[in-house]
Amino acid sequence: MRFSKKPNSAIKRFIMTLLFLAVSALLVTGCGTGENDGLAGKGKLKVTATTGMIADVAQEIGGEDVAVTGLMGSGVDPHLYKASYGDVKKLDRADIIFYNGLHLEGKMAEMFEKLEKRKPTVAISSRIPESDLRSFPGGGSQSHDPHIWFNVKMWISAAEVIRDSLIEKDPVHAEGYQARAAAYIGKLEELDRYTTEQIRAIPEERRILVTAHDAFGYFGDEYGLEVTGLQGMNTMSEYGSRDVSSLRDFLVENKIKAVFIESSVPKKAIESVIQGARSMGHEVTIGGELFSDAMGEAGTVEGTYIGMVRHNVDTIVQALR
Repeated sequence: MRFSKKPNSAIKRFIMTLLFLAVSALLVTGCGTGENDGLAGKGKLKVTATTGMIADVAQEIGGEDVAVTGLMGSGVDPHLYKASYGDVKKLDRADIIFYNGLHLEGKMAEMFEKLEKRKPTVAISSRIPESDLRSFPGGGSQSHDPHIWFNVKMWISAAEVIRDSLIEKDPVHAEGYQARAAAYIGKLEELDRYTTEQIRAIPEERRILVTAHDAFGYFGDEYGLEVTGLQGMNTMSEYGSRDVSSLRDFLVENKIKAVFIESSVPKKAIESVIQGARSMGHEVTIGGELFSDAMGEAGTVEGTYIGMVRHNVDTIVQALR
């Protein structure tokens, strides 16, 4: 006797519905008291951030007055990230939440809408004028490029949002937040100058940055590079043989010698472009690995925002110069 597969599918849908209802109830009602998972220290402001870059800034500005946890670690693609039940608990137990916004964490948008009704849930991109944002083809309010951290000036704006949000939530420690933010923003201004100077060392005709997906648009606009990627701004978009062929032809026609892989994007796609160029008699090498949507491993220089950007700049300059 053969059994239909439909009952199994129905059971799976039923289980997923129960899980969704449980998560929704947790966000609306809270999950009780107790320490946030991964957040130690009684009396400290409990901060949860989505990406490592945001968590790093929150820790720099918050210092000893906060306990910070980031949901997405090294090598994690935020475009595709789905929050686990443990993540939901961390979000619920936090005193304040920071996220990128601009639909970087697209699959978590509904959670943020529920959470912001109960506690400070802050998009760090909120003060950047819409006129300064890059957009996907076709326009629309949900089509802005979220990779704002690659324009250091925009990241200074994000740091100011984090500073002011911490002060509003915890005014008792305002002086410390102000002082640490001033010191950190000074380092970001220095990083901005360093990036400008280093990119200028690349001959102008070689300032073409080719990557796995279009994450470096703000970087190119601000520091004077032409940027193109195999995939669009969002890795949820699929690429096809036409995209591979188009990028291959671009490399051959412009005699580009180096392309870059990314730590959070599989390198198979860009390798197919390299092979295609080679079949046409044009040799292309991998110029190095860049950190795009996630920082390096915790405890390394590249595991900080400033270290990540400096690594990318040095890698790009060495390959293209």
